[in-house]
Amino acid sequence: MTSSTPNSPPPNEERADQKIAELEDRLLRAAADMENLRKRVAREVERERANITAVWLPVVDNLELALRHAKADPEAVLDGLRVVYDQALEVLERLGYPRQDDEGAAFDPARHDAVATVPATTALPGTVAEVVRPGYGAGERRLRPAAVVVATQDAAPESAKDS
Repeated sequence: MTSSTPNSPPPNEERADQKIAELEDRLLRAAADMENLRKRVAREVERERANITAVWLPVVDNLELALRHAKADPEAVLDGLRVVYDQALEVLERLGYPRQDDEGAAFDPARHDAVATVPATTALPGTVAEVVRPGYGAGERRLRPAAVVVATQDAAPESAKDS
């Protein structure tokens, strides 16, 4: 016989109820921790977005200034645009995404997207003969590869190969 009273649950049932209560408490705490983490990450993302946007504000300010003076002196506007362009490249570099202008460099499929080939007359075969669109970034932090024209060994024209 057991020593439990007629109205009290058996010891195994009590332990199971305690375990259930403990697990429910842990689940609620984990859910609260996840919600707090989600909120903290959202705040951090917003803070970083604001920081990045703030870095671009001088570029926008200088573009606005150039537009305001466009009618007065077109040459000054062109000079101003060059300054803003350089400033934008500097911002990208500070953010960790420098311009990759690899003309003359060895073609690297990890850094370059070949959009065309040309016979190697002014560049060595297997090198970038022309940058069509520059790439931005370095190493693992690459926004996009450079779109390039690659120099190749002189070969028979495509139509001659088909005959």
